[in-house]
Amino acid sequence: MASDRIFGLVVLLVALAFIASAMQIQTSFLSDPVGSKTFPILIGSVTAICSLIMVLRPDPDPEWPVHRTFGALAIAVAVLVGYAFALKPLGFLLPTFVAASVLSYQISPRARPALITGVGLSAGLFVLFKFVLGLGLMAGPKGFFG
Repeated sequence: MASDRIFGLVVLLVALAFIASAMQIQTSFLSDPVGSKTFPILIGSVTAICSLIMVLRPDPDPEWPVHRTFGALAIAVAVLVGYAFALKPLGFLLPTFVAASVLSYQISPRARPALITGVGLSAGLFVLFKFVLGLGLMAGPKGFFG
């Protein structure tokens, strides 16, 4: 019960910091009528509401996951942090392939389907982001493709 309240308070503080940082976003006069602040503020507000619910109505008997689950979560966090740092120097395809493959392997520990998932997600997301949404993604490292 106390663990839910502590976690709720921590998440509430993070949500408030997120909202405060979203309020600092500078918008130009040619921006969207809704503005670029709206979505981050909305996400922070929903997070704050959910954390308040955890503080005010905690689970009376929370079940903590086993230690193995914490290890899997630590690996997933490390992969996603590495992915964020690898995107700029290595381009989109390779880091996305590695991250999707590792995370897929954690869900279902079979190498072949995990590798197929990595290839499919990296190629599919690249096509979607680059050509459908028109984002300026680099497929690989600068100068790699010409």
